[in-house]
Amino acid sequence: MWNLAKFLKYDPPTIKEGEVNDVTAFAAVEAWEHSNFLRQTYILNGLSNALYKVYSVKKMAKELWMSLDHKYKTEDTGAKKFLVAKFLNFVMVDSKLVMNQLQELQLLIHEILAERMVAAIIEKLPPTCNDFKKYLKHKRKEMSVEYLIAKLQIE
Repeated sequence: MWNLAKFLKYDPPTIKEGEVNDVTAFAAVEAWEHSNFLRQTYILNGLSNALYKVYSVKKMAKELWMSLDHKYKTEDTGAKKFLVAKFLNFVMVDSKLVMNQLQELQLLIHEILAERMVAAIIEKLPPTCNDFKKYLKHKRKEMSVEYLIAKLQIE
């Protein structure tokens, strides 16, 4: 069975005129359709009920994935900018304990560093992992270094 990244990259196989009675070609198309159904179901199951209703009309997993990717890619960029803006706009005030404010600032710095560290690790992956790198770069969910290492061990 193909992994998700490869499956979403390629178009479905088709049966050509000369292959109408070819059992192998028919089996390949059937296998692809079954895999498409499974992957589409996996993706849809990760969505909230409201989003499920919106995206369940997509007929192919690739189309569904591209739609979600387009929608949430810009939101992810906005979230990173928000984090940096939050850090730049952070101001300590006299009305709060200094230690509490330092902890808040420390959490912001940790989030920014963790985000950059994950991106740096992804960029250091070897060329043989290009498909996996693309998958990780387009992942919308925030990723910790520990999560990234676990994913790399699985791959």
